[in-house]
Amino acid sequence: MKTILLIGASRGIGFELASQYIADGWRVIATARSDEGLERLKALGAQTLRLDVANPASNSGLSWQLDGEKIDLAIYVAGVVDRETTASPPTREKFDLLMHTNAMGPMMVLPQIAPMLLDKKGVFAVISSHFGSLTLTQTSMAVLYRMSKVALNMYIRCAQHDFPEISCVALHPGWVQTDMGGASAPLTPEQSVSSMRKTLERIRTQPRPEDRGAFLNHDGSTLPW
Repeated sequence: MKTILLIGASRGIGFELASQYIADGWRVIATARSDEGLERLKALGAQTLRLDVANPASNSGLSWQLDGEKIDLAIYVAGVVDRETTASPPTREKFDLLMHTNAMGPMMVLPQIAPMLLDKKGVFAVISSHFGSLTLTQTSMAVLYRMSKVALNMYIRCAQHDFPEISCVALHPGWVQTDMGGASAPLTPEQSVSSMRKTLERIRTQPRPEDRGAFLNHDGSTLPW
């Protein structure tokens, strides 16, 4: 049985990932920080771990919770958004929350789970955003969120050099109808996740050099840095 680790799976895209992978016969290990989130995931049939990705002390304990595991695919889904422009200076608390959750979290997770991915020559994916593309930036909206995703993309680009036996990839899920994306988004969570799963399965089973350390759309097309 194939095993997937989902970091931040209690709602939205993460919960839909858990649902689809369980339905497809995968063993799903999913993290959440709240009792409510953990119970929702357990009801799906996932094995659950409590983890607060914004808390370095909580994050640093992931490896012992997963001791002895072998993982085919790990996806860092957790993320928070702020929509302010450069006209509004951020508070230190807001800056720390976005950078800890969106950028520092994956930096703490990957070194802990890389040995668990090595045996399967697995994939480490992060849910990024086209907002993290310098080339595609045409507005100052959500500047702090954009900065955190640029940092995340750079981490994936660099991590591929340190972990050459696994595939590291940043994925843009599209504009999705979640709490973050809003009801007017063109993609449902089901559509976004189904598309990302096809891309990840291709990378997992038929890895190509150009996919390693790449920034990809949910459908597998390359996004500009």
